[in-house]
Amino acid sequence: MASAVRIGTCSWADETLSKIWYPKGLPAGERLAWYAEHYSTVEVDSTFYRVPDRTMVQRWADRTPDDFVMHIKAFGVMTRHPVRIEQVPPHLRDGMPVDERGRVDRPPPELRAAIFGEFWRALEPLRETGKLGGILFQLPPYLEWKPAVLDYLEWAQSMMRGDRMLVEFRNRSFFEEGVRDEMLRFLEGRGMSYVTVDAPRLAAKNVPLTVVAATSPLAYVRFHGRNAATWNARGGSAAKRFDYTYSEDELREWVEPLRELSSQANETYAFFNNNNQTDGVAQAPAGANLLMKLLEDDGVAVG
Repeated sequence: MASAVRIGTCSWADETLSKIWYPKGLPAGERLAWYAEHYSTVEVDSTFYRVPDRTMVQRWADRTPDDFVMHIKAFGVMTRHPVRIEQVPPHLRDGMPVDERGRVDRPPPELRAAIFGEFWRALEPLRETGKLGGILFQLPPYLEWKPAVLDYLEWAQSMMRGDRMLVEFRNRSFFEEGVRDEMLRFLEGRGMSYVTVDAPRLAAKNVPLTVVAATSPLAYVRFHGRNAATWNARGGSAAKRFDYTYSEDELREWVEPLRELSSQANETYAFFNNNNQTDGVAQAPAGANLLMKLLEDDGVAVG
């Protein structure tokens, strides 16, 4: 029996959502509960910038229904991104190597492991309530294919102590002929979930190909928008990069792939990362709602 496709947005606290999607006057502390009335799942992206506090995570668990699922984006150090030393928890800063720009620079395994441990412990309230989905490891776009990357993912999995890993490759080299199959086999062999992406149709190194696949019982799709003009614009913000409104025809292209994924996986998720607005309409919820309607109209179960 096919799994229901659960659809949501990347963040419930994005600036655009806060300004134009939530009811005016709704207190910030009530937004997650209001969001959960409309969607059964969310991707938490703020954790990429800071290791979450357990008290905060407990509030997330308390403010959502029993069957709500939260997927958590891994902190930047965990995915080998440059982060400023101020983003590291204060008690873990001592001994962290820092470059001339004040960014953590290739910490040794024991220091990186300490951050993994802090991150893992903070998520315990979601784990206890059965609301923890997977941990999204979005690798840097400059990280090219090499066996050492797979070795690192294997080490990271050991640090996550049984939590499910969702892996998003952003460099085109992982999709080259001969590499792609090896990458998918690696993920499948270790129970890691491959993250399928919808992105601009650009022949650029930092734009992954849209390859639909499931390598574990959890299938995952992220919609980044198809704004080719802003994807690599210098000085552009994330909001500009993902500034895109999906058309009905573009989302209709995803009905069959999502039907196929839902037939292969026990859990299927799709998230909209195009958190901007057009003519006063929040693009991510608009895309999520339209995709749900298209799937339902075509007989695909939506959760």
